[in-house]
Parts: sequence; structure tokens; C-alpha cells
Amino acid sequence: MRAAGFMLASAVSFGLMAVAIRLSSATIATPEVAFFRNAFGLLALLPLVLRVGEPLPRTRHLKRYLLRTAIGFASMLCGFWAIGHLPLSQAVSLSYSTPLFVTIAAVLWLHEKVRLRRWMAVLAGFVGVLLILRPGTAQFDPGLLIALLAALISAVVAIQIKELARLDPPDTVVFYTYVFWVPISLLPALFVWTWPQGITWLWLLATGAFGTLGQLFWTRALRLGEISALQPISFMQLPVVMLMAWWLFDERIDRWTLIGSAVILGANAYIAHREAVLARRAASTAPTAGAKPGE
Repeated sequence: MRAAGFMLASAVSFGLMAVAIRLSSATIATPEVAFFRNAFGLLALLPLVLRVGEPLPRTRHLKRYLLRTAIGFASMLCGFWAIGHLPLSQAVSLSYSTPLFVTIAAVLWLHEKVRLRRWMAVLAGFVGVLLILRPGTAQFDPGLLIALLAALISAVVAIQIKELARLDPPDTVVFYTYVFWVPISLLPALFVWTWPQGITWLWLLATGAFGTLGQLFWTRALRLGEISALQPISFMQLPVVMLMAWWLFDERIDRWTLIGSAVILGANAYIAHREAVLARRAASTAPTAGAKPGE
């Protein structure tokens, strides 16, 4: 329940961050939005990790963090561009394909066993992706592929964070992520630099604050629970984004995006259900397997 609560808080935070990114992108280029998200995010994080009389978080896995942040920044650029330039409902709906890619990544990376029914759910989920993309029709926007690429890279990031969360406390994982993200994101931002004006500063500050909160909640959730079981809770981000997109940008979700999103959500829900069933079976058989004769 604690893991589910953290994931729900993360979903709402990331939903509000998406709205702030969209507002910022009206006048600021994507790499610069990403830099300010990371810079303000680090500032928001420092009071939470810098406590009087306590040292800075330490880790022995700096190389892993460098790789994680480099891959995460690539996902960030793709995702931020999609949010800033595509209808929010489509950009966010395609981000829900991440759990489908997570299932595949878990097989390739963590050597998890996935049986036929979960593979069928993954296949159904990608049918939902095609319903949103609608390739070969007049409604197809090649920019949607960037949103899909963000989801693919995010799946790799999710696996990496799960592994790091087993090695370091959640605050340490988030702290070193931001420490590397700030300089990594500054370099490309310098090539498109434009000083923000007026209320844009507020939107950029909000991207950092909500992004940090979402990251902290997400890392805590992944530390306490399984990726595949928690990812579907992030679907609460969609109604938040849909409401804000309608209110602020007069956007309405189209029928095919709605149907595709429902298919993706259903597939992810089934994957999460199967993961939970298998986890309970493993937990119930583990003591028996490890017991000595006569116990």
C-alpha cells in the first residue's frame, strides 16, 4: 500500500510537471527546458537531503549513475519535446507503453521468465499504440514516434533505477541523478539559450519542483514494490493531464487516442495482475523450498 501511494503521488506530480513543460515550451527550446527542470529540481532536492550534522549522500556506484543519467537525459529530451509539441493526451498516452517495454527489457536484461499470456498482453498493448499512431493515415504525425522513443528509453531507466534502489537509499539515487543531470543538460541548452521572461520563470520552477517530487516518490515506490505491479498506477497521470489540457489549451482527446489508451491500460493492468499472482506464488513456495525435513 505504501508503494502504491508513492506511485500515485508520483503520477500526479509528473502530470503537473507535464503541464508546466508545455507552458514553458511556448517560449523556451526543449534542451533549455530540460536544463532548468534539472537545475531547479536539484535546488528543490537539496533541503531534503542536506540535513544539519549529516554528510552528503555517498555511493560507490558513480559509473552506474553516470550511465543512468545519460540514458535518462535522452529519454527526457524526447519526452519533453513530445509534451511541448504534440497534443498532451497523445504524448502522455504513448508514455504508457513504457510498461510494455519494461516487460521486454526485464526478459533481456534481468532474464525474467515471461509466459505466453503476458506476451499476448504485450502484443495487445502494442495494438493500442498503433491505434494512437495510426500509421499510413492522414492523421499520422511522425512526431509521435519521438514520444514512443521516450517510452522505450524510459523502460531502460526503470530497470536501472530498480537496480540502483537495491544498492542505495532512494534519496541517494535521486541526489546523484540530479548532480549528473545538471551539467549533462547544460551543454546542449547553451546552443539554444534564450533567457526566460516573466511568468515563464514560474513554469520552469514548477517543472523542477514537480519533477523532483515525482522522482522521489517514484524511487521510493520502486524500492518497495515491483515495477510491473506499480506502473499501472501511473495511469492516473492521464486524467490529470486531460483535464489541464482541456482547461488551459482547449485540447480534446480524439476517439482513436482514447481507444488506444484504453487498450494499453488494459494490457498493462493484466501484466501487473500476472506479475502479482506470480509474486504471491513465489512467496508462498519459498519457505517450503528452503525448509529442512521435519520443519
